Amino acid sequence: MSKLDRNLLSAALSSALLMLAAGVHAQTTTPPAGAAPASSDATELDTVTVTGIRRGIESAISVKRDATSIVEAVSSEDIGKLPDVSIAESIARLPGVSAQRVGGRAQVISVRGLSPDFATTLLNGREMVSTGDNRSVEFDQYPSELVSGVTVYKTPDAALVGQGLSGTLDMQTVRPLNFSDSVITLNGRFQRNSLGKAADTDPYGNRLSASFIGQSADRRFGFSIGVAHSDTPIQENQVGLYEPWKTDPRPGLAPGTWATDGMKALRRTGYTKRDGIMSTLQFRPSNMWTSTLDLFHSRAEQEDTANQFEVNTQYNGSDTCNVDCVYSNVRLSGNDTFAGGTLTGVYPLVRGMYNRRKDRISAVGWANEFNFERARLVTDLSWSKARRSEVSLENNTQRLPNPSLDTIELDIRSNDFSQLAPGLDYSDAAQLFLTNTIYGSGYGKTPEVEDELKAARIGLTLPGPAAATWLADIDLGLNYTDREKSKRQPEGNINLGPQGDTAIASDLQYGLVDLGFAGVGYIPAWNVPAAVARYMIFDPTEDLDYLIPKAWTVSEKITTAFARANLSTDWGTTAVTGNVGLQIQHVDQSSASRYWDSTQPAGSNVRPFESGKTYTDVLPSMNLAFQLPGEHTLRVGLAEQVARPRVDQLRSSLEFGVDEATGRPGGSGGNPLLDPWRAYAFDVSWEKYFGNRAYVAAAFFYKDLRTYIYTQTVDDYDFSDFVASYVPRPGTPPVQTVGNFTAPQNGEGGTLRGLELTASLPFDLWTESLRGFGIVASASFNDSSIRILDPESANSVGSDPIELPGLSKRVYNLTAYYERDGFEARVSQRRRSDFIGEIGNFDGARTLRYVVGENITDAQISYSFGDASSLSGLTLLLQGNNLTNAAYRTYAGTRDRPLENLEWGRTFLVGLNYRF
Repeated sequence: MSKLDRNLLSAALSSALLMLAAGVHAQTTTPPAGAAPASSDATELDTVTVTGIRRGIESAISVKRDATSIVEAVSSEDIGKLPDVSIAESIARLPGVSAQRVGGRAQVISVRGLSPDFATTLLNGREMVSTGDNRSVEFDQYPSELVSGVTVYKTPDAALVGQGLSGTLDMQTVRPLNFSDSVITLNGRFQRNSLGKAADTDPYGNRLSASFIGQSADRRFGFSIGVAHSDTPIQENQVGLYEPWKTDPRPGLAPGTWATDGMKALRRTGYTKRDGIMSTLQFRPSNMWTSTLDLFHSRAEQEDTANQFEVNTQYNGSDTCNVDCVYSNVRLSGNDTFAGGTLTGVYPLVRGMYNRRKDRISAVGWANEFNFERARLVTDLSWSKARRSEVSLENNTQRLPNPSLDTIELDIRSNDFSQLAPGLDYSDAAQLFLTNTIYGSGYGKTPEVEDELKAARIGLTLPGPAAATWLADIDLGLNYTDREKSKRQPEGNINLGPQGDTAIASDLQYGLVDLGFAGVGYIPAWNVPAAVARYMIFDPTEDLDYLIPKAWTVSEKITTAFARANLSTDWGTTAVTGNVGLQIQHVDQSSASRYWDSTQPAGSNVRPFESGKTYTDVLPSMNLAFQLPGEHTLRVGLAEQVARPRVDQLRSSLEFGVDEATGRPGGSGGNPLLDPWRAYAFDVSWEKYFGNRAYVAAAFFYKDLRTYIYTQTVDDYDFSDFVASYVPRPGTPPVQTVGNFTAPQNGEGGTLRGLELTASLPFDLWTESLRGFGIVASASFNDSSIRILDPESANSVGSDPIELPGLSKRVYNLTAYYERDGFEARVSQRRRSDFIGEIGNFDGARTLRYVVGENITDAQISYSFGDASSLSGLTLLLQGNNLTNAAYRTYAGTRDRPLENLEWGRTFLVGLNYRF
């Protein structure tokens, strides 16, 4: 543990001890359930009107305190007033939760050090689809202005359908009949990115939202609707190095020196536009029946262009580069890694890369609750669908008419932008030509993803037997989901048209972009899709051997039956609540796709293939909460858990062939016969509350993962169905039926454990002179015995076993705030240690990379006008995100072998909220 970690842990423990001392000093006897509070202070606390950040904190504390499971919660300060751009930013501040940034935004969430694939996301209790390739929801699709709260369930509950292995995240929207009055809110924010204007994109953006909540006079009808719009600039500086780092011989480098095959520097510009609408209609004709209809739709479009300078250090268009490309003035790190020097004989290119992505998510849910004298019946029907379509184009220019070999000064930096300073000038667009010399003239992809989920649920709550006073009631239910997800990815070369080599005309030029941060200087920027349309030919296809495995459809039909006994009793002076339950989950999974059979004649290589399996899991769970004197709560959870495989792992698509020298078949692809991850889980949490105003907590969790899924090569795979029609060529051996198959497989698991410390403390618990000040802090410490091999990511993480993807051994969150008389100021920081992240590579496939731990700091100040003012209901605010301009950095095994260094700049927002 580092000195910083020890200091943070010491501070958290000191705060907890101080709060315990305050609790001993101010402790009163907890009254029996239903009794009036014994303390006049507590009675007064219930009548205080709380606003701003304290309102959100106290609402979240109430959710945590009243839950029977171990949960964390985010609650909106007011309608439409979660402070973050997306709900992911808010969730990432919770104990034991961390986020991975994509494009500068928190996008995917890890719970308790496990990959995002282990968590499940719900919207109003219903499982949601994803625009990504797998299950993990991309949270930046959900405007924070339209979400009233999020509950993260860390322990299973038999009645919680669709739960994940690491946790279940349930986003909630408002219930209009829970409000006593109509509410209208308007929000507007104007923002600026600190990286400034580049190419055709300015640094400005905006966020606008409006919400309405109303009820009929007789309170039988309730209606809410919220709309949110954001237009966010994309500004990015990046330096990247090729993977893998290698030790092959190179002129001028000592034998065994680690070096990269190339470097690039780019400036990316563009925008992300997102529009969301969320609406709820409630009908309650009597206390017996309540009907609730939820609607959600989100539409996002991202368009960006990256203007890039790139140099290959092992190829310059000639096979003699391994002789002519010579290193000199070489500097090495202490790890025999190339750290800088001069490289001659290279042939750089200037590249334009364009990407446009459109996402659509729609969801409908209709729930009905029927309350009888001694029973309650709930039905729920839901449907959600996500679509993603992309166009990715690139075209390459180089100096002509003759190859202009260059000399590059290189300086490899692990904690900053590496430098690659060319000797020639690349700022003149007239000297750069679309050509086929080094990398071809271009390449393009047009992936599409569609994800649809239909679900139906029925639940019945019955009172417990009169003789069993410890049993409050019993929940019985059945849930059915039908999900189908498909992906296509046509792609191909973008070839020069009949005009041949050509410079891009001035009317397609955006001007120059500055890559001075990487030592390159200025390069041209141009309209990539227009250049492709005018000068090039792009005809994407799916029917090539290396493209067939990228198209697939996966179907899942899951039936879940559950029974839960809800407990409420007293053990002496200790009140005990909780539940004991059982889920029986039956899964029918299948995949339909095609595979490439290289044993067949040309024109007959593409063949259909379907496969799948069924399995049933019996999942017991128990959650107990002991209400101890002095507002102490001890929670214990025991459960057996599962997490379904990633969707792309279940694909049936594959590549197949026969080695004509041996007759042995082989292949690689997905595996629709996978079993899920399975684990035993134990959780314990101690929590000390001070009403709903404050709490401190310490939680420990332990998971025994009996299986884990990772890519392996099986030596005895039965290819009988694939070789049935194979006819060996004359002179080749007969085909065998057993061979090697590389695919995701169920393998040996291991253990995962962690400690989470949390404190939410208003400082006036100590002294009235500190009224308005407070902190919310957490520290999480995780460890795992699991080590996996991932051959698909060997270039970036190596060929040795690695730790669990998404696992940061240390995660810290801190928010310090001041709120009084309408004025509010807060500073928030979230920090995580190094981890192995999951990203999409050039091929559009998932790959793993070591990611340097992040330290993200945000701040906000605001002023709300009080009731006595003519501007009552108005709040003015100033907000800054990523104030330290923290970089996103990846590396290959050791930090002195960097892969990427990205900066997205600071974002400043000024805005207002108005409620009436």
